[in-house]
Amino acid sequence: MDSLIAKLYQSPKTILSNKDLALIWQENNEESLYAKTAYYVKQKALIRLTRGVFAKNKDYNPKELATSIYTPSYISFETVLREAGVIFQHYDTIFVVSKWPKTMTVDKNTFTFRKLKDSILFNSTGVVSKDNYSVATTERAFLDMIYLFPNYYFDNLKSINWDKCDELVKIYNNKELIKRLNKYRKNYAQ
Repeated sequence: MDSLIAKLYQSPKTILSNKDLALIWQENNEESLYAKTAYYVKQKALIRLTRGVFAKNKDYNPKELATSIYTPSYISFETVLREAGVIFQHYDTIFVVSKWPKTMTVDKNTFTFRKLKDSILFNSTGVVSKDNYSVATTERAFLDMIYLFPNYYFDNLKSINWDKCDELVKIYNNKELIKRLNKYRKNYAQ
């Protein structure tokens, strides 16, 4: 097997952007990088998923793909809240915070990107790195959700740590959001 492909398989990532490939292959020349990438896609050693984003094989992590399409970005909203049992509704879509609002389908995966202002997006408080992608904690996803959707219905708020929410809500710099948070807390306590 080719040494450049062998280098790719040493990386734990299942999704590789042009930037990742340039770093792994130590390739500074954009044209050369493009030529190598095109060659390996043609040889089926790489799978082109969307512009500038590739998979090593079909067993890639869709959440890793979601956060590779736009950077910076992180998994949040319904995706995190469903996994935490805060909402019960199943969604096949992966919900992501990014700089641009857009819904797109890439290789049978649907992603909905929702825009939050830069001061929130670039603040990593309540966002953790996991399996080569960034994901909001349950509390951060809850706040992202009520920030964009003031009257959202949640099925089960038992797993919400209200003290963590009180800390995290500061990064939004939004008095209305604090009122909303307190309303949800009060309604949950009843």
